[in-house]
Amino acid sequence: MCRKKFIAGLTSIVGARALIGIFLLTAVMTDLCAQKPKIVIGLVVDQMRWDYLYRYRDRYGKGGFNRIMGEGFSCDNTLINYSPTVTACGHTCIYTGSVPALTGIMGNDWYDRYNGKIIYCTDDSTVTPIGTDRGGKMSPRNLLTTTIGDELRMADNFKSKVIGIALKDRAAILPAGHTANGAFWFDSETSRFVTSSYYMNELPSWVQRFNDKKNMDSYVNRDWETLYPIGTYTKSTSDDKTYEEVSGREKRAVFPHRSGAVRATPFGDGLTLNFAKAAMEAYGLGLGDATDFLTISLSSPDGVGHQYGPNSIEIEDTYLRLDQDLAGFFQWLDNRFGKNNYLFFLTADHGVASSPGYSIENEMPGGAFDLSNIGKRLNEALRERFQIDNAIESITELQIYINRELLAAHEINKNTVENYIADWMIRQPGIARVLSMESLESAVLPSPIKVMMVNGYNAARSGDMAIIPLPGWKAGSIQGADHGLIYAYDTHIPLLWMGWKIPHGSTNRLVGMTDIAPTLASLLHIQMPSGCIGQPVVEIAGK
Repeated sequence: MCRKKFIAGLTSIVGARALIGIFLLTAVMTDLCAQKPKIVIGLVVDQMRWDYLYRYRDRYGKGGFNRIMGEGFSCDNTLINYSPTVTACGHTCIYTGSVPALTGIMGNDWYDRYNGKIIYCTDDSTVTPIGTDRGGKMSPRNLLTTTIGDELRMADNFKSKVIGIALKDRAAILPAGHTANGAFWFDSETSRFVTSSYYMNELPSWVQRFNDKKNMDSYVNRDWETLYPIGTYTKSTSDDKTYEEVSGREKRAVFPHRSGAVRATPFGDGLTLNFAKAAMEAYGLGLGDATDFLTISLSSPDGVGHQYGPNSIEIEDTYLRLDQDLAGFFQWLDNRFGKNNYLFFLTADHGVASSPGYSIENEMPGGAFDLSNIGKRLNEALRERFQIDNAIESITELQIYINRELLAAHEINKNTVENYIADWMIRQPGIARVLSMESLESAVLPSPIKVMMVNGYNAARSGDMAIIPLPGWKAGSIQGADHGLIYAYDTHIPLLWMGWKIPHGSTNRLVGMTDIAPTLASLLHIQMPSGCIGQPVVEIAGK
């Protein structure tokens, strides 16, 4: 658009004979017009560990992950710098540059001690679902800071468009921010993309067309065979493992998997990316004078990872298929915007631990504990010690909420109770520490862990104490896999950049997840989000 206007203006002034000069000046003007990218596209691969980039690299093609690493920039030592490492916190941190202590998003769920109920991170009773009658009362109102998308919108007086897309509601809503033009997520019960009245009063016609049953059937009702002969999956364990969870009506967790929930198959990635293309076309993203922003989260790797674990053939197949999906997506972006006219980054909201069953089988540390049973026995122990009932109101997201009013009514010192809980819990299998959240600064902990715990503590929403399991342990069963802890398998994530003004290279310098948003702000010359505590990645954004 900028180039066409420039040529037309010059032609009217000097005439057709000056075409050679016009073309020379156009080259200069093209550089001036490229001071901002047409669109920024952030892609979060839910539960992607950093090592997946290299574990399967010799099986990836040229156009997906290898293209980003071959043309773009990789921050190979990117770590999450808060706790807990769960989906809502991760997606929020990426786009705010902030931590749960400030954003208020300190878990997928938390216990509201003032109203005595569990709060889901994007719950909003003031809105109505759009596109479904089942649930969907969702918005970003629980988020206490701005996002990079909000700052982009404010910087140009709301000319930029911002859209969030994911299978998970929280992964679409929280990245897009408060002022987004729209956020869309997948309703598993109806197999449709939906939204809420926070964004619009009716589902756009393009979404209704995309939700056509024939279109959805190609993703939702598909059996899952391996992409290549199963014998070639030598990066993974054998297929038949008892510690992998069985889905649907299957009796064993082995290929081929019969059609099931799309979020637990790799086909959800293709569905999400194709919906993202449809959104770009419908909203004309990247075609206006202002820079637009599209946030995409691929939720399927998380569903597959939880069920089968990071050492499974299922995970390897998921990433080989995702590599092909990315190659097609990049080609589509090249054709639409031009290869260097869009700014793309890829990261993850968290990693994942090996299945405890895998660890036990291979004689490595790991196991599982029954948190519900521990909570019941803890309350019984407190009853016996302090003669009070139900001293623990809730244990949510590995945080213990103590009944403060009950202690005050019985004139029981809270610190005394916390010390008793810490001593009692440390004797339970799989528990490394239980810490009072209000005294984290004085806790005897390695410095990085202390920082993570402090960053994760929100005074209004966090519990009184935090449970830290031993490495390799998780709440629940030894089957499947989980995340959420302070250890490297959960905190070491990929961070790749490609496209507009991104140099080729890599760094092993320590980068925090909180550094992504300020890097974007620096590149776009806009204000950092309101709660941002990160620093720009100087290798990309300059010194």
